[in-house]
Amino acid sequence: MSPKDILFWVSDYFSKKKVALASSLSLEDQMLTDMIIKNDLNISIFTLDTGRLPQETYDLISETMKHYSMKYDVLFPDRKAVEEMEREYGPNLFYDSIDKRKKCCYVRKMEALKRKLFKLEAWVCGLRREQSVTRTKIEKIEWDQGNQLLKINPLADCSQEEVIEYVRANNVPYNSLHDKGYLSIGCAPCTRAVKAGEDIRAGRWWWEPAEQKECGLHCAK
Repeated sequence: MSPKDILFWVSDYFSKKKVALASSLSLEDQMLTDMIIKNDLNISIFTLDTGRLPQETYDLISETMKHYSMKYDVLFPDRKAVEEMEREYGPNLFYDSIDKRKKCCYVRKMEALKRKLFKLEAWVCGLRREQSVTRTKIEKIEWDQGNQLLKINPLADCSQEEVIEYVRANNVPYNSLHDKGYLSIGCAPCTRAVKAGEDIRAGRWWWEPAEQKECGLHCAK
């Protein structure tokens, strides 16, 4: 099934309150957003605001909302949990160790995501197998054991070139950081531009081994 075929199936099978696209504003998620909005599909769209996103990502959120005349369901981390974490470890704890980085990811991303997924029967993601060594075994439709719902990856077997071609051909808004060498964009302190020949996700948590480069939103199988 093509990405669009999968999205149409999802739209027909689930009610809008029970399925959603989790958008990180990546090229892949922007591609899926374009397909969902243009085809008036029965899939809601949410995004996680960690409080540490680059300004360019906030600019893209605004641009996307205007471009498609749509509104995101924006999720924030628990204020008290963030305050306690920063009081205990400081604002840049993620550089100290993998455990502290994962703690920050949990507090700023995972907790809010779990709150959302608890209400759903399926979530749509922009994951692709070629993105990293932790994603080589993903399927287009799979069971998310940790969150107890279906996980839909319509772009699982798409290439980076196919995604870029779609974005260009359909005038899809995208993050201006991509034009500055950023291939994968997360929180500002944990994202950098990549060098020629580097892996797609080399700019994420670049101080860690490649097999550790997941925040917990998408656990390797």
